Amino acid sequence: MRGACYFPGRVTASPHDALFKAAFERPERAAELLRSKLSPDLVAAIDWSSLVSEPGSFISPELEGRHSDLLFSARLAQHAQARSFFYLLLEHQSSNDPDMPLRVLVYMTRIWERFRKDQPGVSLPAIVPLVISHAPGGWTSPTRLGALFAPEVLELEELTLYRPDFEFLLDDLSRFNDADIRSRVTSAFAQLAMWLFRDARTAETLLANLPAWGASFSAALGADSGSEALHQLLRYIALVSEDVQFDSFRAKLVELAPEAEDPSMTIAEQLRAEGEAKGLVKGRAEGMRRTLRKQLELKFGRVDDATVSRIDAADEATLDGFLERVLTADSLDAVLGS
Repeated sequence: MRGACYFPGRVTASPHDALFKAAFERPERAAELLRSKLSPDLVAAIDWSSLVSEPGSFISPELEGRHSDLLFSARLAQHAQARSFFYLLLEHQSSNDPDMPLRVLVYMTRIWERFRKDQPGVSLPAIVPLVISHAPGGWTSPTRLGALFAPEVLELEELTLYRPDFEFLLDDLSRFNDADIRSRVTSAFAQLAMWLFRDARTAETLLANLPAWGASFSAALGADSGSEALHQLLRYIALVSEDVQFDSFRAKLVELAPEAEDPSMTIAEQLRAEGEAKGLVKGRAEGMRRTLRKQLELKFGRVDDATVSRIDAADEATLDGFLERVLTADSLDAVLGS
């Protein structure tokens, strides 16, 4: 089941998705991330030189644009013919997702179903799911499927055989300091991506911590495809950090990494040129949000704050799907796909 790095069939509108995939689609970077989380015995049992990316997305259509999935497989060191699957999922919602264990289970089931279709009769591979979170305030939702069951179900030993349970690994970037980030991966570009996931949404924090990352920008520029990496990083900042004056950020960056002056100027000009088009798109999206909220209120009554927040965070493609479903849906959940 070897294959090229996975890209979804439809280009995602999420800057989080784009940067995460650019930073961790290479198996060697994913390997570093996995080694930092797996137990020493499991790390030793894996033939890391065999790690390859696997094609295929297991995100349901209603979640597209809110998650990024990367799938890798590797052989066990003592079993050359066996492959274990490693599923990397970036969680970047603005709030915690209490159903994350259930969603991860759905993705795992889809992986196994595809494996069974491709290799009938072959024993199923193990899957190690790792969720990368940079939800503001940190991850506070369950990481174990069993936590979603009612207490009375958990108390009955007779139901143990009939109740599935597992736990996904969690990297909560909000709990990381700079040293933690640098210890996870050696690639300067991947380190900067993780730092931006942690800090970029708060202008004050981003600018205050930039001096500690000046050398990393220099290192990223000096690596292969350095200009492209800088372009991806600065584009992410421009899209996510709405309160940051991009020219001010660029000026401070050039002080710390003078070699970034020319490529960052080119990027700044491109971003300015795109600004008017993005403004038009933002205007359309705001109109779609107002229409959707009005339709939901007319059909289902008052819309709660959580739903409003979800609508406000949705991109234009997601809003279009909501507006299509509201015409025939018989419940709020049927519209939002929750």
